[in-house]
Amino acid sequence: MRWYWIDRFLEFESGRRAKAVKNISLAEDHLHDHFPGCPLMPNSLVIEGLAQTGGLLVCEYNAFEEKVVLAKISKARFYCPALPGDTLTYTTTVDYIKDDGARISATSHKGDTLHAEAELMFAHLSDPKLGALFDPETFLRMMCLLRAYEVGRAADGSPLVPPPRLLQAAGLDDDYGQETVE
Repeated sequence: MRWYWIDRFLEFESGRRAKAVKNISLAEDHLHDHFPGCPLMPNSLVIEGLAQTGGLLVCEYNAFEEKVVLAKISKARFYCPALPGDTLTYTTTVDYIKDDGARISATSHKGDTLHAEAELMFAHLSDPKLGALFDPETFLRMMCLLRAYEVGRAADGSPLVPPPRLLQAAGLDDDYGQETVE
């Protein structure tokens, strides 16, 4: 990901659900052009935040072995604008994960107010000609910055830990602890 449309995870349950927040600030460049004099977070970027929240959940389920991309927005409905100063809480729930892809249900809330809801489809890409979508070390750092391993839980309820493959690719030991996460 070149752009992060979430600030941090609040919850992360492997293969089940994730909750993340996005704080909207006037410091974000895209708000100055959309719309001049009346800035708001474009709905397409809210969808991207929901997709990043759910896509990382789907990707983590298979230990980041699959290339996961947003394939289809089956449904999206927005109920109010997202403005500077708002905090959006994205909640994504896995409907299913199959060999060829996954579907999630997602909502965005501003406090207790439903801001948006969506149904998103993801595809698993397995063509070796595509190469890696992300450098493993960068991907691991991103998951740490988003605090996925601080709040995350594996399917059995144990703390979520980075997959050994990512740790080895990043040149770290398999006993990499949360206390070393920067």
